Order: sequence, then structure tokens, then C-alpha cells
Amino acid sequence: MGITFRKSIRILPGVRLNINRRSWSVTLGGGAGPRHTYNSRGRRTTSMDLPGPFGYRRTTARRSR
Repeated sequence: MGITFRKSIRILPGVRLNINRRSWSVTLGGGAGPRHTYNSRGRRTTSMDLPGPFGYRRTTARRSR
């Protein structure tokens, strides 16, 4: 089993800085509304928890040239 590193730091209410071994990201929002995550590698994710066993997630990756 490999060793993993992951750290999440709350900067302000509704703003988190997430750090792992390969990249970092900033998450905005949450609670009852949508969450927007911006990754250092160019990936953007929008997600939202819905009632029951449902959820929504949309990921957009940076286009390569």
C-alpha cells in the first residue's frame, strides 16, 4: 500500500485550499448550493448534492494544444 498525502485548509467560510502530492485546488461554495473547484492543472469541477441518493457533477479539463 502506497503512502498518500492530502491536506484541506479552510481559508474563509466557503473557501478551501486542498493540497495533495501532485497538485492543489481551491474550492468555493458548498453547503446547500453548488461547489466550484479549480485545480492547478486546469481542471474545473462543479458539483452539487441533491436530495436522496442523487448528486450532480460536471468536470471540464483544460484543452491541450
